Amino acid sequence: MTPAMASPHSAGPSYGKALQAEIAETVDAFINSLPSPEDLSAEQRRGILARYTAVLEGNFIYWMTAAYLAVKSDEARAIILDNLREEVRDCHPGMLRRFATSAHAVPTDSDADAVARDLASVRLFMGRLSAVPTVLTMAFFEGFIQRFMSFMAELADRQGSLEREYTDVHGVCDVAHTEGLFRALDCEMELDPSTSAGDLFEGVHLLQTLMQTVVFFEIAPGSIRAAAGLTH
Repeated sequence: MTPAMASPHSAGPSYGKALQAEIAETVDAFINSLPSPEDLSAEQRRGILARYTAVLEGNFIYWMTAAYLAVKSDEARAIILDNLREEVRDCHPGMLRRFATSAHAVPTDSDADAVARDLASVRLFMGRLSAVPTVLTMAFFEGFIQRFMSFMAELADRQGSLEREYTDVHGVCDVAHTEGLFRALDCEMELDPSTSAGDLFEGVHLLQTLMQTVVFFEIAPGSIRAAAGLTH
């Protein structure tokens, strides 16, 4: 995926909208590539749920905290702080753990090992505290999670789970979270137009790769990703 091109002096809302359109296309491509839950075995469904839990439960708040530490504008900080407050106040990791437990998909050592390398790459990227790429990455991920929730809910349903709080909440709240993060992105790009240079999509690529591993690790790791145009 190649980021939309623009002059450094065009940073701001119009540039942010171009990035938002490209992110939406990226999310669409991934969602359209997902396998049908009915075609997956019980172990494949369990594996996807467990690997997702292994990634999100202990890392999402850390990643959003990295975005908070990276940004420089007061508005961006306020937007991200509201997101963090909701994650902590409503104990979203606890929601996810209940969801995984009900679907008999609590992560094992093998599940954690499957995502370890790609997860480490995302952690190192976030640790750079580079404001614009980090906020863009989190905006992508919030939008992706919102679209991904119906797939997760169906996987859990086929595993016999009746627990829906996590998927119901994130299928709704992440719409507002995504919009807020793109406003934060505009604030940061207006503050420092020079950030339009370079690979703004590095973190997006890394998270794509991580989520490819979550979904396709036990299915057809090479052929499905290549057919979907998800490799880079």
